[in-house]
Amino acid sequence: MKTYLALGTNLGNREENMQKALLLLGKEVGKLIRVSSFIETEPWGFVSQHAFLNGVVEVDTALSAEQLLQKTNEIERLIGRLKKSVDGVYSDRLIDIDILLYGDEQIDTERLKVPHPLMLQRLFVMQPLAEIAPDLVHPVEGKTIRELADICKKG
Repeated sequence: MKTYLALGTNLGNREENMQKALLLLGKEVGKLIRVSSFIETEPWGFVSQHAFLNGVVEVDTALSAEQLLQKTNEIERLIGRLKKSVDGVYSDRLIDIDILLYGDEQIDTERLKVPHPLMLQRLFVMQPLAEIAPDLVHPVEGKTIRELADICKKG
């Protein structure tokens, strides 16, 4: 299954954190197809003096969406993330891996919502996603990622 994951880090050696995450994703999740450039961004949804490094990766995985969630959580823990954001309360982190899209599937469970419900509001997600998959059509919005990234830029 073709899936798109967002990666973000704002603590420690950010470039190294991203590379570790990519290495582990390739070993544990599936074949990395495309990796976006990394962009530096201000924190979103909370105040911090630490800027983020963000990127997006396309992965071909044989894992189910639930297995993918378990693996990405394990990878976060291996890199040193101790807790996930809860109820929209964000904090600094060594790594964050979010499932943006899982094929064309729409998933709405207590643990997993795909497409990621906040991706269209986050330029730090949409910009790198548009870099690697501009013509991909969002399964709910019916527009290309390029079109949605342009809308996101305009605020």
